[in-house]
Amino acid sequence: MFLQGAAAAMLGGLAVQSGCSRRSGDFAASKVEQLTSGPQHHWFGYYDKLQFDPTNRFLLGMAVDFADHHPTPDDAIGVGMVDRAEGNRWIPLATSRAWSWQQGCMLQWIPGARDEIIFNDRERDSFVARILNVRTRAVRTLPKPVYALSPDGATAVTTDFARIGMIRYGYGYPVRGGDKEKPVFAGPADTGIWRMSLVSGQGGLILPLVKIMGWPGDRVLSPDAVHWINHLLYSPDGSRLAFLHRWRESNRTRTRLLTCDPDGGNLFQINPGGTLSHFIWRDPTHLLAWASVPGRRGAGFFLFNDRSREAIPVGAGVMRENGHCTCLAGGRWILNDTYASARNRVQELYLYDTTTNEKHALGRFPMPASFEGGRRCDLHPRVSSDGRLVAFDSAHRGDRRQMYLIDVTEIVTSNRG
Repeated sequence: MFLQGAAAAMLGGLAVQSGCSRRSGDFAASKVEQLTSGPQHHWFGYYDKLQFDPTNRFLLGMAVDFADHHPTPDDAIGVGMVDRAEGNRWIPLATSRAWSWQQGCMLQWIPGARDEIIFNDRERDSFVARILNVRTRAVRTLPKPVYALSPDGATAVTTDFARIGMIRYGYGYPVRGGDKEKPVFAGPADTGIWRMSLVSGQGGLILPLVKIMGWPGDRVLSPDAVHWINHLLYSPDGSRLAFLHRWRESNRTRTRLLTCDPDGGNLFQINPGGTLSHFIWRDPTHLLAWASVPGRRGAGFFLFNDRSREAIPVGAGVMRENGHCTCLAGGRWILNDTYASARNRVQELYLYDTTTNEKHALGRFPMPASFEGGRRCDLHPRVSSDGRLVAFDSAHRGDRRQMYLIDVTEIVTSNRG
């Protein structure tokens, strides 16, 4: 059974509180610093990638001239970085033709490497990864694209970006016209999750999709449904890998969160509820996720214990909406956002204090109506390694998506609670 309520008042130092929400005032507008500007659009993409270099001087980003359509195989974006020490100067580094609006080209710093970044690209009709030294501009090419990197920077895992692109706009990569005729129903044996060495490029398929579909014999996983894998993420110590298994049947999409060892072994289903969205590792054994849990009404944020059935509600009555969550080091603070509201298209950015049950609003940012569907501009907040800087994407100042920065030192170093 899932661990709920007062009996689970604390797990691993994370206080569980419900009841009345307490909320601080919004940060002053002067706290929000614009990092990039037009005429191009600039953004970074997903919230679980390393955007800041180890010194916090450089922030990675992407640039493109349009925002009115989904990318084609021939649409290229610029890869670059902002230099905070030189007035937020934009430094072009490379280009990529393997990207999506929501997750870009999987651009990120390689953990433990001061000068090396990695991003996905296209060679003819195949997807690859490029490792680029931002100082020497030396480039190495790996035979497969990457999705997530191990914390030691030695290994990558990936999945089928072409398959995702045929199923869900905004997250996968476009393929040539002929490939669009390939069937995406059921689960072919030659797709799933791959592992690859960042040194040698060697690796292989560690979890076929057909195996995931049939595990652990769940009767709802119909072979006639459309199945795919998305959102892969290593645990902070690299001992486990989490990912979403999604399938669409009768116009309904269901999701479950699974974990496994780095070699694909010891599969475990975190939540059988059928509804699960954004998640993040809090520590090597716990994941925070927006989910529905059997026995509880509606969805909310829960702290799940890997390889157990423990599920503790987090931020009940305060973090009421799905968002792109990040647990800051130490576990006290959660960085989060909301989707654009249906009423006024405003997105909220905030920090949640687990010790006081208080939401610290960082800002409210309206999204123009032209940014919709898979082309929307979510905030996708990212935090620096020291937990003091928050970067995010937004189009609130007009018709361009740009990158912004907030210094949250004043909040995260407070002694309240």
